[in-house]
Amino acid sequence: MVIIGSGAGGAPMALELGRAGFKVVLLEKGAWYKQEDFVHDEILNSRRNFFMPLPWDEPHLWRAGADKPYSRTNEAWTANCVGGGTVHMSGYFYRLKPVDFRLKSELGAVPGANLADWPITYAELAPYYDKAEEELGVSGNATPHPFLEPRTKNYPVPPLASHPVAEEIEKACKQLGWHAVRTARAILSTSYRGRSPCVYCTLCGSYGCEHGAKSSTAASLIPAALATGKVELRPRSMAKEIAVDAKGNAKSVVYVDQDGVEQEQPAKVVVVSATAVESARLLLNSKSSRFPNGLANDNALVGKNLVFSSFGQSKATFSVAKRGKELPWLTATAPFVDRGMQDFYLMPDDKFGFRKGGTLGFMWAHPNPIFAAVGIAKKGERGIFGKALKDKLREYRDSRILEFEIYGEFLSNPDTYVGVDPNVKDKYGLPVAAITIKRHPLDFKMTQFLVERGEEVLSLLKPDKVDRVGTAGETTILQGGTCRFGNDPATSVLDKDCRAHAVKNLYVVDGSFMPTSGGVPITLTIAANSFRVADRLVQRLKKGA
Repeated sequence: MVIIGSGAGGAPMALELGRAGFKVVLLEKGAWYKQEDFVHDEILNSRRNFFMPLPWDEPHLWRAGADKPYSRTNEAWTANCVGGGTVHMSGYFYRLKPVDFRLKSELGAVPGANLADWPITYAELAPYYDKAEEELGVSGNATPHPFLEPRTKNYPVPPLASHPVAEEIEKACKQLGWHAVRTARAILSTSYRGRSPCVYCTLCGSYGCEHGAKSSTAASLIPAALATGKVELRPRSMAKEIAVDAKGNAKSVVYVDQDGVEQEQPAKVVVVSATAVESARLLLNSKSSRFPNGLANDNALVGKNLVFSSFGQSKATFSVAKRGKELPWLTATAPFVDRGMQDFYLMPDDKFGFRKGGTLGFMWAHPNPIFAAVGIAKKGERGIFGKALKDKLREYRDSRILEFEIYGEFLSNPDTYVGVDPNVKDKYGLPVAAITIKRHPLDFKMTQFLVERGEEVLSLLKPDKVDRVGTAGETTILQGGTCRFGNDPATSVLDKDCRAHAVKNLYVVDGSFMPTSGGVPITLTIAANSFRVADRLVQRLKKGA
């Protein structure tokens, strides 16, 4: 078996196949970092290519509409390293809700959108949510609230310690008639399966964890997979093509190894999990006489129906010097707020112009000082320089900034998709992913509504000011849809087990399979589905299929 990618989708497959006794080669494009490689260096981690490729080496192309020209970008990259994006994630682990699996049935057809129900139900995925939470190590407390999805057990690890502002958020939400609920985190609050707990260092998102407390697949699943003795991990191995035999079945993966030498690894089964954008790119670049338009692309749907997560954000600023005595919680140093709000996940009617909403997540602003300074300097039409900039930086240094982010439904549509551009190639000589995005107008109505509700909560905390960051963004590291699964080969790329309709030994287990984006970060869902697909695949292999 060959698995391409070691993140939230690839690692569960490697673990389960290895446990079942099957030999697995796990190809990872990026480096295999150790815990000692993770240091608190903003330039290294956030402003260089420690996680993300340099855009002149490996660009994505991006355009806002098919009538616009492409520009080079590193948007829609997650991470190139063993563990993928789970290594530097913030670890907000939400489950989807039952409605997410039947959005078309629930809402009906939405003009201009490609809504589709999932071919599985929440109940079918629920046991694998349990498994993913246990295998990875997720901290939380599933306290009842009106919008809690069905669960049979609590989280395997107790919740992290919350900053005192969490209680203030709970009071504000209660005053408004809403519910602030605890956010589960893929971060250990206590020792778990030989791993150390969080030390509350404040530098979590955008950084790897030097203690192994963040439940990345690199810290949890991959060591367990290697311990089976059946899994071989090959880092710095860039998959170029999935080759097929005369019958059109996958026969091998052609890749460039860590020495820059092209290799070919034979495979009985190929599992792709390189992110929705990069997996689509790999399939589209894997052309043959049987698949002249790309592997498994007979129906021209590979790369189509791309979804991200709708994004909105506002920030509340508090002066510590002026307000510290009045608001004593301002000086507390605990890094995690870990409160969210899902009262508007699904609207009862279309009174406000939309039905499917999303989640608000509250957090302290990230403490990266260079990022903050650059943002301040760029404000206004001409930017800020000299003494004025110094004064703004002093003001920033005295501030605590509480913010929220929106994880909202991103309606799939015919005008948002991934292709490849043969005229632009990366450092490996491969045509790069070309992303076209055109947002559905309901996305913006929904995001603005949720941002306004979040600002009501922030205002009740009596900040010095509330600034709206935006209501029309997208979180491009949360990717799905490009190899949609379904029961009908005419309208989907994969079957309900995430096996390609057209290639019976090809599976795709990153977010590509998702027909809808959901109103939460999708990392946990990707992992849970991968465990589900692995279970089905192992059963099939043991039967000799």
